[in-house]
Amino acid sequence: MPTDDLPAEDLQSVLTDKFFYFFLRLRKNQVRKVVDSINTRFPEETLDQRARRLIEAQTSLSFLGGALVQLPMLIPGLGLALGLMGFVGGASALTRMHLYLILEIAHLYGKNIDDQARVPEMVSVVLATGLAAGAPLLVQALEVTPLLALPAGGLTSAAVARLIGESAIRHYSRELPELAAPAAMAEVTHS
Repeated sequence: MPTDDLPAEDLQSVLTDKFFYFFLRLRKNQVRKVVDSINTRFPEETLDQRARRLIEAQTSLSFLGGALVQLPMLIPGLGLALGLMGFVGGASALTRMHLYLILEIAHLYGKNIDDQARVPEMVSVVLATGLAAGAPLLVQALEVTPLLALPAGGLTSAAVARLIGESAIRHYSRELPELAAPAAMAEVTHS
């Protein structure tokens, strides 16, 4: 949905838009393009099926990203310094991927991604991703073999992607029956 469909008081602030654009490189036009592509390629599928396609793609990417973030920990001596640098950059990339996922699902379900109602949802995603990205640090704190950080990072990030996606489906599809009921009633009365 274009921004023009929302009253000015419902739009995200310029500060919010700039924050997500500059710090997390969030490109809302890319979100719209991905959803348009999914809708074009799979028009016969339900919204839930198309949303799950987005989740599946994101889960695989999140697993890979979460594991790669932990890779520097395998280098003795330099691992901690490289890991901290990689952790910050990797966590940012994972956060961005998960933000794209929730916005893609919102847009798929007809929600305006410029609406300020998306801001708390995006903040929740940032917090969840931050917790997931930090989970492999527990492996280090327990002084277990650093090799466990790779699958721990991958599995944790993949699980968060799936959790975010499934939660988004439940959240956004909740409103659909309410919207569909008046349309169904109109069809019955016109028949």
